[in-house]
Amino acid sequence: MVWIIVLGFVFTECAFIVGLFLPGDSLLFAAGVVLAEHDGEVHAWALSAAAMVTAVVGNMVGYYIGHKAGHTIIARRGGKVLNLENLAKARDFLDRRGFWAIVLARWIPWIRTFAPLIAGAAKMDTRKFLLATTIGGLAWVPTLVLLGYYGAGFLEQFPWLKAVALWGSIAFFVGGTVYGVVRYRQEMHKPPVPATVGAND
Repeated sequence: MVWIIVLGFVFTECAFIVGLFLPGDSLLFAAGVVLAEHDGEVHAWALSAAAMVTAVVGNMVGYYIGHKAGHTIIARRGGKVLNLENLAKARDFLDRRGFWAIVLARWIPWIRTFAPLIAGAAKMDTRKFLLATTIGGLAWVPTLVLLGYYGAGFLEQFPWLKAVALWGSIAFFVGGTVYGVVRYRQEMHKPPVPATVGAND
């Protein structure tokens, strides 16, 4: 069950705009904590590898969506998150950092989802993007899963604190997901900004 949830959410966050509102970082950390409860060290490493591959595949899907759809799906008129201002910030980040922007984007929640879409819309070289997103995925996914796993292990001598970490992580993930889905629905009800507006801003 942990595998299905983690891989499903990682792919969604990296591939589709709804991922902008999902708590990916806390999910990976929580997965490590949950696996620590079941002495799943091998599973923790295996899940890290599988989730990393899923994150790369997800970003490539996002890249091709951006390549085909441009920015029309990621800018909404009156949107609090999906707006031209945030789109411009993300695009500026990619313009200034180039290759390394894709690598670093893994650690910046909202840019993590915007980056592949913008890179695709900007027609960034596919092989260059694949290399960058792979490096980023390698640094992002295993770090958070294993941090949760081994961090929970250090709390073995404090059972009550370990329980707090476990249930706190799960509660944060569930609450963050519900909040994210609600926010996403609110944003998507707003009309898209015409591509010509984004081109002139």
